[in-house]
Amino acid sequence: MKTKTVRLTMAQALLHFLDNQYVVLDGVETKFVRGIMGIFGHGNVTGIGEAIEREQTGLCYIQGKNEQGMVHAAAAYAKQKRRRQIYACTTSIGPGALNMVTAAATATVNRIPVLLLPGDNFACRQPDPVLQQLEVPGDYTVSAADAFRPVSRYWDRITRPEQLMSAALQAMRVLTDPAETGAVTLALPQDVQAEVYDYPAEFLRKRIHVIDRRPPAREAIQRASEQIAGKRRPLIIAGGGVHYSEAASELMAFAEAFGIPIAETQAGKSAISWKHPLSMGGIGVTGTAAANRLAREADVIIGVGTRYSDFTTSSKSAFGDNAVFVNINVNGMDAVKLDGVSIAADAREGLEALREALSERAYQSGYAAEELADLKAAWDGEVDRLYEIECAEGLSQTRALGIINRSLTEKDVVVFAAGSLPGDMHRLWRAAQPGTYHAEYGFSCMGYEVSGAFGASLAEPDREVYAVLGDGSYLMLHSELVTSLQEGTKITVLLFDNHGFQCIHNLQRSHGSDGFGNEFRRRVPGGNLTGEYMPIDYAAHARSMGAKAYTATNAEELQEALVKAKREAISTLIDIKVVPGTNTGDYESWWRVGVPGASSSEKVLAAHREMQKRIEQARPR
Repeated sequence: MKTKTVRLTMAQALLHFLDNQYVVLDGVETKFVRGIMGIFGHGNVTGIGEAIEREQTGLCYIQGKNEQGMVHAAAAYAKQKRRRQIYACTTSIGPGALNMVTAAATATVNRIPVLLLPGDNFACRQPDPVLQQLEVPGDYTVSAADAFRPVSRYWDRITRPEQLMSAALQAMRVLTDPAETGAVTLALPQDVQAEVYDYPAEFLRKRIHVIDRRPPAREAIQRASEQIAGKRRPLIIAGGGVHYSEAASELMAFAEAFGIPIAETQAGKSAISWKHPLSMGGIGVTGTAAANRLAREADVIIGVGTRYSDFTTSSKSAFGDNAVFVNINVNGMDAVKLDGVSIAADAREGLEALREALSERAYQSGYAAEELADLKAAWDGEVDRLYEIECAEGLSQTRALGIINRSLTEKDVVVFAAGSLPGDMHRLWRAAQPGTYHAEYGFSCMGYEVSGAFGASLAEPDREVYAVLGDGSYLMLHSELVTSLQEGTKITVLLFDNHGFQCIHNLQRSHGSDGFGNEFRRRVPGGNLTGEYMPIDYAAHARSMGAKAYTATNAEELQEALVKAKREAISTLIDIKVVPGTNTGDYESWWRVGVPGASSSEKVLAAHREMQKRIEQARPR
């Protein structure tokens, strides 16, 4: 029997394939690829670009303004959609493609699915070298697209149109796998995009990818329950896997059943309301005093969906020598970290099975209710204090955050990534509903914030979405503010103007430096960058692009600007002038950075000695 075929270019076939991909989780079917974000150049405009223009599909096209920015937006969209729906991203060859590499790494580190479709050199090589082609004398098969190999979970180059069929299926395998997902790159030579092939109709049919909840092995649950059974001071660390598994209710039920306090990673925050008596806030370097004290005294750590980054573990110094670990994670690599008892499973399934096993043992933690209540009350009081700090020079950063937190509703979403704000947000932000705290802190990529807010707003247009970022991040990448205006997708940008890269400035000075190269100051004639601060009007800049904008220099102006911004129908920026260095400090935590063992500064040498002392107190691996 002759196979039915459809004559299409490779680019046309790719679009129709993507348009027919669906995922099913818990019986709910979702169209997986919402659309394509793109910037066209000679490597894709006459291939996939022409196909997008002419072919009738259900894929929405969004015009990016910066290749890195649009991939950040796509990643944020997928994150806010709990990895159930994505945008693909297409670019030309050369610089257009390479601009996506940083964002690809950001997605992969954070376990977020994005599909990247960079144009590539001519497979036939007839016109070589073409504009923007990278020529490597020792290996002519190498192109700019090869730079995506180390930052992609799956990478392929389509040098013949029929190769699309196997490559596309492999791409979908990775994109829809909770354990293996990340950036997927299909490099598309520009001539192959336009080549015609008779594709089997079977390849283009509707295809449903079932996301099965991975159950835990019975033996793993047995080992874990035995490990926990004799422990009196357990602590749960909730990571991003709690959100992706939609296991917030199961997490709360587990904690309540056994009286176990919960600390949250940056990706896990908002899994439990800050009001809950077992909620101890952020853990680790950017954590709260309550959570870090409990971590230091814990005899067992139950990690749920966390990859145990150095910020979560305070560079492996957060826990006592006798603490053991039980790790529930769908990703086997994360489940075995810190020599823990591994439960390789979906977070929801793992929590339910472990709760049943511990209930059979009539397990209860040894905490007195008063102890946890006192720790929580003390931290809540500290947050209240920081929210009210007055500063003679102007508005403090913690005061500004307090005003913002109290002005937003419980369903509003905050998006952030880099600088000192993630530390303050992790410690101070009071999140009451899951999915309202959107942190990219796996890569902590400066410039994610505005793009990420646009992606999050695309994902949940019924919510108000706020990008929370410093002036340094804004200057690095703000292009998708224009895209939000073009798409009529409102975001509000809360720009904390503290005159530079003050987070790193603080890090320098805390390790012996006098501070160098991190503030936005004018150059002194014949000298260094130690002159006056650069006077930058960010509100005027935003207005020049068509956004609404306000400036706030004190608490009253900020409160008024927030009210006005919420009433605006289009994207709005608030330029918040804050005093440098008015962020929070460490709360019983440590972060390891490399401090020189030789220096002309005694302050640096003292910092090196302190680092060595801390290393001796931390776990070796």
